Amino acid sequence: MNKTRILTFMAVLVAIGTLGSQFLWFPAGVARAYPVQHAVNVIAAVVLGPLPAVAVAFVIGLLRFLLGLGTVLAFPGGMIGAFSAGVFYKLYARTSSAATGEVFGTGVIGALAAVPLANWFMGSSAAVFAFLPSFLVSSLSGAVIAVFILSRVKIKSPLLQS
Repeated sequence: MNKTRILTFMAVLVAIGTLGSQFLWFPAGVARAYPVQHAVNVIAAVVLGPLPAVAVAFVIGLLRFLLGLGTVLAFPGGMIGAFSAGVFYKLYARTSSAATGEVFGTGVIGALAAVPLANWFMGSSAAVFAFLPSFLVSSLSGAVIAVFILSRVKIKSPLLQS
């Protein structure tokens, strides 16, 4: 495996996820939906695996937070979703399973993890049911985009074995 190619691919995914969140978002309940973040999570999980996908999601969340394009809620949703997508892909070796992992990881587990973070950092005592629909809509729309992209692009995994 060529580590330079992997890091370069990760950087490209971070750039796409960060810039895409500025241009493609929509309101979804109490939060904003950023489908590009979730599409990048699924693509990274399929091509790179769970841990690099988490790293990509973390950097995107950090950049979005620092640039004012997102909140601390981007961290649990993005990172848990990326990890779940990678694990589901490793278990079942199907793009649709990675998309399912992203929706489950972000939409359910990420929403649960967002409640204490929102309470602590944002002073919001919103219940999990306030975050659940928003996270589900966001992750589902991004997962659909990722499945479409991955069905059109042929990338061998592990990444770019030259």
